[in-house]
Amino acid sequence: MSRVYVSIGSNIEPARHVRLAVTALHEYFGKLDISRVFESEAVGFDGDNFYNLVVGLDTELDVNNVNKILHEIEDRYGRERNGPRFSARSIDLDLLLFDDLVMTEDKLVLPREEILQNAFVLWPLAEIAPDLVHPTKKESIAVLWNQFDKSKQQLEPIIFDWPG
Repeated sequence: MSRVYVSIGSNIEPARHVRLAVTALHEYFGKLDISRVFESEAVGFDGDNFYNLVVGLDTELDVNNVNKILHEIEDRYGRERNGPRFSARSIDLDLLLFDDLVMTEDKLVLPREEILQNAFVLWPLAEIAPDLVHPTKKESIAVLWNQFDKSKQQLEPIIFDWPG
């Protein structure tokens, strides 16, 4: 059984798409550990604010199959892949960590670099996995969050209504 962490982001009907993504991940993987939902400004382009969160899950699948499922969920909910890298998104699912795997294969890089670059990834990850040790930095996620320059990006937890 592997422990996996996935970031979820949306700035097109974000409440709707975040709910759809979490529901789909639950359908594929079962029990999820879910951070709070955060609102952040768009990074790298001018656009509507994003809703972001991180989920943790356990799976018997290998890394490539998990990544394939994430892409299938994105496609199902209208993810456009032919636009600029930094652009509005209905749903963005990024594989952050897969156990302590370190790899670069095609477009899949683990651990995902955004963990160390973006508050909207690191803060929610620190909420659900504070004691997890980053595979290359060899520091806990909580320590990495405490060291992060929080003045670089505006980020706020929001009250989010989960149905059911």
